[in-house]
Amino acid sequence: MRADKSISTTVELHQSANRWLRAYGTFIGFVAMIVVFSLLRPGVFLSPNNLRNITEQVAILAIVATTMTVVMVVGDFDLSVGALASLSGVVVADLLIRGVGLWPSVVVALLVGAVAGLFNGLLVAYFGLSAFVATLATMTAFRGLALFYTGGSTLFSGIPESFKLFGQSFTGPIPNSVLIMLAVLAVTWFVLEQTTLGRRLYAVGGNAQAAYLAGLNVRALRLTAFVISGIGAALAGIVLTSRLFSAHPTAGEPFMLNSIAAVFLGMTMFREGEPHVLGTFVGVLLLGVMSNGLNILQVNSYIQLMLTGVIILLAVLLSGLARRD
Repeated sequence: MRADKSISTTVELHQSANRWLRAYGTFIGFVAMIVVFSLLRPGVFLSPNNLRNITEQVAILAIVATTMTVVMVVGDFDLSVGALASLSGVVVADLLIRGVGLWPSVVVALLVGAVAGLFNGLLVAYFGLSAFVATLATMTAFRGLALFYTGGSTLFSGIPESFKLFGQSFTGPIPNSVLIMLAVLAVTWFVLEQTTLGRRLYAVGGNAQAAYLAGLNVRALRLTAFVISGIGAALAGIVLTSRLFSAHPTAGEPFMLNSIAAVFLGMTMFREGEPHVLGTFVGVLLLGVMSNGLNILQVNSYIQLMLTGVIILLAVLLSGLARRD
């Protein structure tokens, strides 16, 4: 009897330790990465200037990844966000160059993102295409449209100085891009965690059939998620264009891979196998810290790409294991 109880206790402790490692292992790895970079480059990595650089570098990615989280909450994903960020960036730059006012230009660019997200959502939720096929197709279309719109060239001449408000200006000591990031994080977290809409989105992602039988409009909820993702991609494109003070038709494309990586990394933290805003943000920070630290150590950029791929693979594997358990 005692032996059985001892074995049962050992098994429970082992299972508890496994759950704890799955929930916090990636976060521990993130902290360990900070410690390693701090020890290798003392006085540089944790300097106030470098920490500010990191926050500015991750701000735009965090905007894309946070709204991508909403799409992944309902069980889909959006491959078009990078191309859409580029397209929205060239639209806002072109309108500004043509003399359209600052805020009308920004609103039009955001509408481009909303319409693009609506189109993606219709293809997936109402026409029954897989998210992979639909958004892969629209990614290619948005990229082609941005290249056609600009003739493949970079737009920069004639952009008014007022446009620096979003990507280069500060409010006190804080970059405006970081404030925009924080606002997106806060609003998205509130919607997903504190509202009926958020609970419904999670219900669709948990079991779409059960959500439908419970009376939820699954199609409309999936459509809403894609619209949110489109607006987030457009906002990121605006901030990126403001920061660079120029618009290139492919400037936003790296955001697609990195935003998906950040969400998958977040799914391995705190909540096992479930997309959530806090985890996504830590995932973004992990990618940003890794890139910054490797740059400081002068690691070859090709090796950095390889490491990013390995991290994505591990994140997918870990999130899959967490879901099965």
